[in-house]
Amino acid sequence: MSAVEPEDAVLYEATPSGVAIITLNRPERLNAWGPDMAPAFYAAIDRAELDGAIRVIVLTGRGRAFCAGAHLGSSGATDAVGDSLQKAGEKDVADLVGERPPHFVTELRKPVIAAINGACVGIGLTQALMCDVRFAAAGAKFAAVFARRGLIAEFGISWILPRLTGWGVALDLLLSGRTFLADEAAELGLVKEVVAPEDLMRRVMEYAEDIAQNCSPTAMSVIKRQAYGDANRDVAAANLAAEALMWEALPRPDVMEGIVSFLQKRPPRFPALNP
Repeated sequence: MSAVEPEDAVLYEATPSGVAIITLNRPERLNAWGPDMAPAFYAAIDRAELDGAIRVIVLTGRGRAFCAGAHLGSSGATDAVGDSLQKAGEKDVADLVGERPPHFVTELRKPVIAAINGACVGIGLTQALMCDVRFAAAGAKFAAVFARRGLIAEFGISWILPRLTGWGVALDLLLSGRTFLADEAAELGLVKEVVAPEDLMRRVMEYAEDIAQNCSPTAMSVIKRQAYGDANRDVAAANLAAEALMWEALPRPDVMEGIVSFLQKRPPRFPALNP
């Protein structure tokens, strides 16, 4: 893995409508994940999560790739890679990939949308699958390459992938490590839409801004908690939890605003999330 480079590893932009755009910024290495990128990524996510003006987070990559896996160095650096792997067993995983596992984005209160602009491989695929909604550029390549590198299904991908595709498809992708394109990813349920590369960010921003302007931040935060929490509950327990959450929701101003704005045929003015 390379040393920290001077240019920001992750870019951050906020729109007036309340959408934060977080861009992985190592295009020269296809945004491969490294120790320079992890802290910058966490800082950008935390900034968006804590900013009351931000209602939706969009994650994308600069250049030809979303994230092409872990940064293992150049093709001529095999000795260095071997030395790094030998030492890896002596280190905490956080030293290699960062202190937070990819699933931490499922615990955020705000929706996270992936705009997959190109290659989405290995830990990059895991990061994308942990986002709440995914769009992909036509022709983008996907692969869960772990078995082809002698690795196991890393960082929670064995948890999220079967939930998105079903067991048969998940085992096909994990055991074969094969490459597949955006169109197949959509057929398998991994991405919501496939968009021409030049139209990807326009379409993602259209979707994100609609959510930011018309959906209650508080409601979205609770729905995320329900969706991921209910994945490990039976339906009866999920229903009981939903009933309790409904009683908590009814007195909130969001509910009144949602109903009144609908009846008055105007855009809602939902309050921001509390800290």
